[in-house]
Amino acid sequence: MTKAFNAYLGKAGHLRVMSDFLIRGWNVAIPEVDVGDDIFVVRDESGTLQRVQVKTATAVKRAGTFSARFNLKAKQLENPAETLVHYVFIVRVKDGWTKPLIIRQDYLMAHMVDAKVRATPQGDYSVYLSFGRADNVVCNKRSWKKFVEDFQDFPIIDH
Repeated sequence: MTKAFNAYLGKAGHLRVMSDFLIRGWNVAIPEVDVGDDIFVVRDESGTLQRVQVKTATAVKRAGTFSARFNLKAKQLENPAETLVHYVFIVRVKDGWTKPLIIRQDYLMAHMVDAKVRATPQGDYSVYLSFGRADNVVCNKRSWKKFVEDFQDFPIIDH
């Protein structure tokens, strides 16, 4: 894929994920300067702010399934701030998008440690996800099904 295509794909992924938060009643904003967080998600009445990093990829066909690869910056993942980042993984497939996988920074880092995944010398982690039937998603031989549409930290807000 070209650099231009990746830019369009990334923006499309951001907008797709933003729509999920909006329909749940959360306000969303894109920071004017991107220093790591892609989206701020806000519960207006309480001022609760959540930081979101959207990771978008295109599907790679496999025998009866598909997979996707994502790069994560070690600097962001390994350094939790007062407000943890929620990583949202979404994949563009032939006819649309996968359901988003939502995983909080501390859970993602614990997964990397448990699976003995190390950052590259360039300071990136590679995350490979394999998608099967019935929302089955696997990362490093571990099921990530529980993270499919895991909006537990983003309950629906009635307006």
